Amino acid sequence: MSSRMPSTQRNVKWRVVDIVVAAVLGVAIGLVFWIWNTVGGLWYEAANAVTPGLGGIAVGIWLLGGVVGGLVIRKPGAALLVEVIAAILSAMIGNAWGISTLYSGLAQGLGAELVFAVFAYRRWGLMPALLAGAGAGVGAWTLEFFLGNIEKDAAFNTIYLVSLIGSGLVLAGLLGWVLVRALARTGALDRFAAGREARRQA
Repeated sequence: MSSRMPSTQRNVKWRVVDIVVAAVLGVAIGLVFWIWNTVGGLWYEAANAVTPGLGGIAVGIWLLGGVVGGLVIRKPGAALLVEVIAAILSAMIGNAWGISTLYSGLAQGLGAELVFAVFAYRRWGLMPALLAGAGAGVGAWTLEFFLGNIEKDAAFNTIYLVSLIGSGLVLAGLLGWVLVRALARTGALDRFAAGREARRQA
């Protein structure tokens, strides 16, 4: 009777190693964001020039932190924390958006976090990863809608939402899932369930 309760508590309680790895992941992904600020920014502008709103297809890499953080640490708040740390680093190093990067990190991380919460932090396969990437895209769209896109027409906002969801599915969800599995197979995640699962499946 009492054996189930401690197990549930251990699953949701953060360990020191969880906090350290969240910080490391946040910094690593923040560096990826910093690089993508130029590459993705150019892609965003080029796609928008083709069709306004299509620039959302370039945003997925900026949604990666929430997916990877959630898949690796598997604790409530992990997706949000890693995305926010990455956003803070991106802003500190320097980008064109300044402090608004933090707001984006919060919205995107929360979008991914809510998807993992829907699965009760119990499912960590490809489907939850894809949906978390899409959820991060919806989070990004929602923030930007209220920060200015509300003034744009329905066509722009619809195309932008679809583009963000598609980019989130592929560049955050699928890519994040592949990256975590690849990292786990190296043994770097052996202290996490993601690492142990990958080693069993190898």
